[in-house]
Amino acid sequence: MVVVLIFRTVGSYGKKRTRVEVQGIVTEVTPVGAVLGIGELGRLAGVPVRTVRFYCDQGLLDSVRSTGGHRRFAPAAVDRLRLIRQWRGLGLGLPALSELLAGRLPLTAALAAARGALDAEWAALGWRRAALRAVEEAAGAERVARLDLLGSLPDGHAAHGAVLAFWQRLLDPALPADTVAMFVAVSVPAPPADPTPQQVVAYARLAALTADRDLQRRLRARARASRELVSDPVALLAGMDEAYRLADPLLRAGRRPAPGPALDRFVAAHAEVRGGRDTAAFRHELLTAFRRGTWTHVAVPGDPRIRRYWHLLGEATGEPVTVGTVHDWLVDALGRSVG
Repeated sequence: MVVVLIFRTVGSYGKKRTRVEVQGIVTEVTPVGAVLGIGELGRLAGVPVRTVRFYCDQGLLDSVRSTGGHRRFAPAAVDRLRLIRQWRGLGLGLPALSELLAGRLPLTAALAAARGALDAEWAALGWRRAALRAVEEAAGAERVARLDLLGSLPDGHAAHGAVLAFWQRLLDPALPADTVAMFVAVSVPAPPADPTPQQVVAYARLAALTADRDLQRRLRARARASRELVSDPVALLAGMDEAYRLADPLLRAGRRPAPGPALDRFVAAHAEVRGGRDTAAFRHELLTAFRRGTWTHVAVPGDPRIRRYWHLLGEATGEPVTVGTVHDWLVDALGRSVG
């Protein structure tokens, strides 16, 4: 702080004398290089002073204190503040801003993360909107049932997590990660980003179905029994996948289940991992096992409730042909081949 002394000549009873008066503070000592006050910085960057203070408190803007206790900024703070304002305008959060300014996070990664968060928020809002419409459009007992069904699921992410956990408990732990990922991709797709009320209801019913403890217990027991019969689960899945690919276009074309190359590959896949051959006796044994629910592996648990699962999955995704409906088509074709 600099105190300026003003010398003034005054008269007293006809005599002249000089008196020294302290006139006051007229300037402050500003740290070298810090030449902008907080108000001027805010004006140059187009940001309110309170926002500048906030960014300083968050450690995003560097400042020094004058001897009078006021914040002072270097000229480079203008560009830095404008950059922060632009990034905030894109929706980047404070943690991302801190990492960006410190050079620890690439801008492309920060933008991708912000976009992913926005996608998740948009999907949650889409689910809630469709759920509200689903309850609104129903009446009477159906409205009560939908309210009970949808009121327990905050969003599609929760519903997807419940269905995914169901299958993870059934899958053979010895399966390779890429095989599991392939199965999950076709059997547990995420809800549509902008679902219809009907799709939300179908997906919520999927989650409710997979929460059935009796179904969980029965399928786990059958899965354990089936694993004891399968010498190479990866080979079985590969063979079944080939059969599914052959049967898929037939189902989409509206062809009725019937013997053919798709069924032959399906039966051969099971025979190969059980040390058998594709004979009439083996086909009859395999069909009996499927119908009684005593044979199951991964995507084909033998329980009538699983047929409902695939039906609901088709409604939820808008894709009626699923791995489950293709499997059911092949089992029905097996029944026709046995006669």
